[in-house]
Amino acid sequence: MTRLYNDPVNFVDEATEGFVAAHAQRVCQVPGGVIRSTRSEPGTVAVVIGGGSGHYPAFAGLVGQGLAHGAVMGNLFASPSAQQVYNVCKAANNGAGVLLSFGNYAGDVLHFGQARERLIREGIPCEIVAVIDDVSSAGQDELHKRRGIAGDLTVFKIAAAAAEAGYSLEEVVRVSRAANLRTRSMGVAFDGCTLPGAKDALFHVPAGKMAVGLGIHGEPGISEQNVPSADALAELLVSHLMEEIPDGVGSVGGAKASVLLNGLGSIKYEELFVVYRRVNQLLTEAGLEIVEPEVGELVTSLDMAGASLTLFWLDDELERLWKAPADAPAYRKGSLEAAPPIDASQLDIPDADAIPPASEASIATARCLYQALSATRKIIDQEVEELGRLDAIAGDGDHGIGMQRGVVAAELAAEDAVSRSAGAGTLLRMAAEAWSDRAGGTSGAIWGVMLNALGVTLGDDDAPTPAHYAEGITKAKNDVMAFGKAKLGDKTLVDALAPFSEALEQAVNAGDDLATAWRKAVEACEAAATATSELRPKMGRARPLAEKSLGTPDPGAVSLSLIVAAIQPVIDR
Repeated sequence: MTRLYNDPVNFVDEATEGFVAAHAQRVCQVPGGVIRSTRSEPGTVAVVIGGGSGHYPAFAGLVGQGLAHGAVMGNLFASPSAQQVYNVCKAANNGAGVLLSFGNYAGDVLHFGQARERLIREGIPCEIVAVIDDVSSAGQDELHKRRGIAGDLTVFKIAAAAAEAGYSLEEVVRVSRAANLRTRSMGVAFDGCTLPGAKDALFHVPAGKMAVGLGIHGEPGISEQNVPSADALAELLVSHLMEEIPDGVGSVGGAKASVLLNGLGSIKYEELFVVYRRVNQLLTEAGLEIVEPEVGELVTSLDMAGASLTLFWLDDELERLWKAPADAPAYRKGSLEAAPPIDASQLDIPDADAIPPASEASIATARCLYQALSATRKIIDQEVEELGRLDAIAGDGDHGIGMQRGVVAAELAAEDAVSRSAGAGTLLRMAAEAWSDRAGGTSGAIWGVMLNALGVTLGDDDAPTPAHYAEGITKAKNDVMAFGKAKLGDKTLVDALAPFSEALEQAVNAGDDLATAWRKAVEACEAAATATSELRPKMGRARPLAEKSLGTPDPGAVSLSLIVAAIQPVIDR
């Protein structure tokens, strides 16, 4: 369990403060994460990595010369917000564009994707490479659905070495994608991890058993078996990974690969070395030439008892980039001449506190929107445990608490916006950023997208009509589907949002006032949310455990239906 903490709410902030104090010669803190505290070559690509905290040395420990230029740090096991990603990218930008890289989790995809769009609108080229190394999370025919685990390191290292060598953004993307497609990982767990302040672990493995195919956020494995010997574990992991030889490798005999044996938090280095002894024997016997292997904690999961094995199949270019020197707090190889420190006063850090002028009509609308967010907070406070219970059936059980964190932050941001005479659009933007930032995860990203979409539509000038609200909800639906790639039938919030949007639009077009149209749309939303109980999830963390979720409605769809119903009395006034 996690034993050393003060207030669990402040755990990540205090850990970050201590990390930066311990490594000030290599990193400095900026809003949303950390960047190099040393100068990078002007006109080169910046590699920005990130994800939820709790995985050290990923992600902050991998920032430094020869490795990442910045790391975005979300809450524990929760993706950082789009605003955090944007802030770190702006501070890390060297003038030749930004490559974003992270594990392929839904919340990260949404938040990093939103930040990318914002950077591009401002004239900063930006591309994304989401790591997809975990063979247990999807089949070879669905590589794009695989999640990133310890293979994050290989992709990050290759991208950063290419950027350090002066590659263009297009070329950095090329070699990063090549590394991604040549990396395969598989993990096992003997017991789950415990969040600071939690009474129990996120999951447990029965005594004497081992979960096979786990993720790094506490997701249980896809199967269980008896705990093997160290040699037998090595044989299990190697045999599974050798079943997938990436395209372009050819025969194993004579091929080159780096090998990463990763401890997830509680496995000691000596245990890892015992396992690696057999891994090395097996791969050498197969004719593989092993290049600069790594054994240790590379991507952890707080105190999880588990390990993963990664094979990174090399070609000549990838080998050269893998061997290139690096000097980060948690990863060093070769020798580098120390770069001079940056001038922190010259960093480009956005001012998010400015309130643009607004019309009296929009200011009045903002006050109503604040009341709607207050009603939203009350219903989420009331239902937080039930939402968590629904999510725990086939997910990690954090939907309720994530929604609660997000809506509390959004309400506070809205209260601040009203006190400063913000318009409707600005209030919704501030609420969206606060919700996304505080909640993290997929739900935080989705609600950030939806509130932003409505805010863009309402703006700060005109008094919104029912048509404006219908248009804003339609934009919210389209944006969520575009960023998150969810479709109707995937068992997500979209299965309730789309019927809500369509019913609202139809009623408004038929001439109904907003209160009447909203009521009809609420009925459609509630029915659709209930109907998700008959669907099997096709996206997100619940997908590998799809059968377990049958008979249970999607928690995201349920929370949406609760919220739109709770807002009805505000609209009726």
